[in-house]
Amino acid sequence: MLVNGKPGNLIGIRDRGLLYGDGVFRTLRAIRGKAQHWPLHYQKLLHDCTALGIACPDVGPLSAELDGLLARHPDGVLKLIVTRGAGTRGYAPQHCANITHFWDIFPLPEYPFDWAIHGIKAQRCQLRLSQQPRLAGIKHLNRLENVLAAAEWNDARLLDAEIAEGLLLDTDDNVIEGTRSNLFVVSEGELITPELSRSGVAGVQRDRVIDWSIKHNMPLQIRNVGLEEVLHADELFVVNSIIGLWPIRELEQRHWINFPVAMQIRQAWAEEFAS
Repeated sequence: MLVNGKPGNLIGIRDRGLLYGDGVFRTLRAIRGKAQHWPLHYQKLLHDCTALGIACPDVGPLSAELDGLLARHPDGVLKLIVTRGAGTRGYAPQHCANITHFWDIFPLPEYPFDWAIHGIKAQRCQLRLSQQPRLAGIKHLNRLENVLAAAEWNDARLLDAEIAEGLLLDTDDNVIEGTRSNLFVVSEGELITPELSRSGVAGVQRDRVIDWSIKHNMPLQIRNVGLEEVLHADELFVVNSIIGLWPIRELEQRHWINFPVAMQIRQAWAEEFAS
């Protein structure tokens, strides 16, 4: 782990990231010494820091730190956290002198290969996402909703080990995302992804799927999506930077066996990685 560019694993107990979740983060996959899509992640980091009024570290020093980590840990999951730093007591952030940033690294998780080809089983979470437009789309540190939602399907896995992800709705019954992923729906030749102006996280892989649809002239809608539309879709899949892309083969007693659009995207991403 690096803390403010130096080896270590300690931050101050008055750091606002710890006290209030006052910060943002990115999670990247490292393969053979290369951090996947680092420039895209940095642009997201810059956007999210700016939205919260936090000074974003410059890309040059961060990239140098990342290169040093990759030299020692060529494969794994990298997490970069930026907080507003330490401050005095109270919510008001004006007393912070310097931001805190730190890197951590974890082993790559081992998922069944079959999930990427034949799909996963998902469940609908009971927790409803709150709506807060000021925070919508931002990968901020306050992720208690995701923690509680993930606890639901982790508990469910004690009864059904095949469950791999939970889907989250908001308080208006719109399907928003997975507990750790963005959702895409394929219906009648169109690609649809939930609109995220009131809640949810806009991930890097979501942007990459949207870019793929534009390059391949596939109709795309970004709008509200209800559960019934999801359940009657031709195809469903979820994406994030660690899993890549997983089709959904089962949700709420509905089953899917063919994932032509998901497979096209997976193939395009594989070719991009190989080039």
